[in-house]
Amino acid sequence: MEIAYFVIVLEYRVGAFQHQSMHFLALILFGMITIFWVLHGLRVAVGALQLPWLKNYAMPENAHCPKVSLLVAARDEEEKLPFALQTLLQIDYPNLEIIAVNDRSTDGTENILREAAGRDSRLQIVSIAALPDGWLGKPFALQNAYEASSGEWLLFTDADVRFRPDAIQRAMALANAKRLDHLTLLSDVEMHGFWEKTILSFFGLGFHLATNPRAVSDPRSRAYIGIGAFQLVRRAAYETSGTHRRLAMEVVDDMKLGKIVKQAGFRSGVGVAQEFVTVRWHAGIGNIVRGVTKNFFAGAEFKVKMVALQLIALFCASILPFLVLPFAHGSTLALALVSIAIALGFHAGTAIVMKVSPLFALTHPLGAAIFSYMLLRSTVVTLSQGGIVWRETFYPLDALRRGLV
Repeated sequence: MEIAYFVIVLEYRVGAFQHQSMHFLALILFGMITIFWVLHGLRVAVGALQLPWLKNYAMPENAHCPKVSLLVAARDEEEKLPFALQTLLQIDYPNLEIIAVNDRSTDGTENILREAAGRDSRLQIVSIAALPDGWLGKPFALQNAYEASSGEWLLFTDADVRFRPDAIQRAMALANAKRLDHLTLLSDVEMHGFWEKTILSFFGLGFHLATNPRAVSDPRSRAYIGIGAFQLVRRAAYETSGTHRRLAMEVVDDMKLGKIVKQAGFRSGVGVAQEFVTVRWHAGIGNIVRGVTKNFFAGAEFKVKMVALQLIALFCASILPFLVLPFAHGSTLALALVSIAIALGFHAGTAIVMKVSPLFALTHPLGAAIFSYMLLRSTVVTLSQGGIVWRETFYPLDALRRGLV
């Protein structure tokens, strides 16, 4: 009897110890998650509220308007190009040239560009017949556009981006007011349906957390941003930074343009464009998932360890607090609720800026799960095929890793 009693007591104490240990570990984990949202999440959220909005800037009358070269690369863009090109030709900036590069298109892109050039002398066409070794298609096309340009400022954009007529005037006014050498804008993303809004609103939140746009203008911060829809950079700063020759094998060349400009010591900044710059990215969640296959692993610098850390961080910060709600109690529940409250508040604010209902904040863990899947899929696909396929061209992984900036 004494032995049996001893065994029962021992099992009880061991069980109690294990329970206390698990509770202690849970407190540590959720304490760290809460610290992340309180210190970093709130800091980035408050910083986002301080970003300049393009609608608040306008060129003074009779202001000097330095020449701007708008540079755009197009490959097989006959579907989206006509509407985007129409808005480019309606831009009312008084000292503008547009350099459009037809990058080895096999559809009607060339004809669309030639017809538009016949109606507007500001539009010049550069055609690329073949891609040299050591270059990705888009960086090579933009390098060619730059070499054909003459503007004091260069504006890099994509072939599916739509501009308001006064977008460049306002951007120049913002760049002058902030004394910037490089300005990139958070644009409107046209979204349709539940799934697009779910993943893209979470993507907007994640982009802010990962890049901290407000810190970009701080020369002491290592934060940088470059968004393909709109990057306005002083020609001298672009040339000193190394032009797209430094980005020849960079998949995320837009982000890395922001990086090399800032590393070269120039002033960089981020603004909010909203309706002044609009893009219809990928239609439907299937196209979004496929469209980022080449980008997400590249964003992790093709490092599996970095992907693993990002997946763990996504799960802990944006999924786990929601999963434990039915089971947590006491301090663990309180910490989880604080994390969830900040995450939902930040997500709701992002959704409002992106012009979707703040109720999409409630899809936060679902968006995180889909985002995690896209990151994992990008990694697996890239590794399995030994590189990426971008616009029907294959680029080997070894070359992409050597070309990282």
